Amino acid sequence: MGTESPSGPGSPRVRFGAEMRRLREAAQLSQSAVAARLGCTQTQVSRLEVAKRTPSKYDAEKLDQIFGLTDSGHFSGLHRRITSRPSAPGWFMSWVEEIEPTALVLRSWDPLLIPGLFQTESYARQVFCLEPRITPEEVEDRVQARIRRQRILDKDDPPSFLALINACVLRRSVGGGAVMREQLDYLLEVASRPAVSIQLVAPECLPGMLGAFMIAKLPDGRPDTIHADSSAEGQISSDRDLVTSVCNRYEAIRLWAYPEHASLRMIEEAKQEWT
Repeated sequence: MGTESPSGPGSPRVRFGAEMRRLREAAQLSQSAVAARLGCTQTQVSRLEVAKRTPSKYDAEKLDQIFGLTDSGHFSGLHRRITSRPSAPGWFMSWVEEIEPTALVLRSWDPLLIPGLFQTESYARQVFCLEPRITPEEVEDRVQARIRRQRILDKDDPPSFLALINACVLRRSVGGGAVMREQLDYLLEVASRPAVSIQLVAPECLPGMLGAFMIAKLPDGRPDTIHADSSAEGQISSDRDLVTSVCNRYEAIRLWAYPEHASLRMIEEAKQEWT
């Protein structure tokens, strides 16, 4: 995770560098030898491999030639992903592409909004269109990316999703009555799915005031990973101490949660209030 996720875990730029190093070593080529074929310096090759330099289209095409990958366009494909306009903040892309789709269990806390995986298109559009200096095209990109992201809940074997939501969110107007009624109706529909559990949390819960986060339990012995939001930039980490801290906070928030059946009744009541 960094200030720009081009160099964050799982990003296309990191993958580009890792693949470049893997194939170079498999071919028993030195960085200097690859540099000579690329027409650059050994330092530039080193910076490509550690994601400190953004590859050019020429770099990608030439690497495909060097490693016999022209037909598949392996590096060219990675380059397109690096240079394409992101439909989500850069820091978040590795979560969307690598963590969330493979998770066995997702746990979330949302003090301000309906969780992104549960948002209707209309609700999401209202959230994004009020972002500072965002263009209409960027709004649509982000809305569609959010809808695509929600497909993980429609899989044959979706992750278990345990969502804690501040009860105040039900009465926070996002787009007005019609949007809110549709959103809360959809929230009830999602809550009926076997893999989903939704609990509202009492507004007095002070441990939850530091911001939203998610915790992913991953398969194959991979460490649990968290992402936490902030107004400037989010954070993704599998650092054991940080994950433990966030898990402890989740449990502290859960102590303030209403039972699931009571939470669903509260959502229904709030839906009826929106006209």
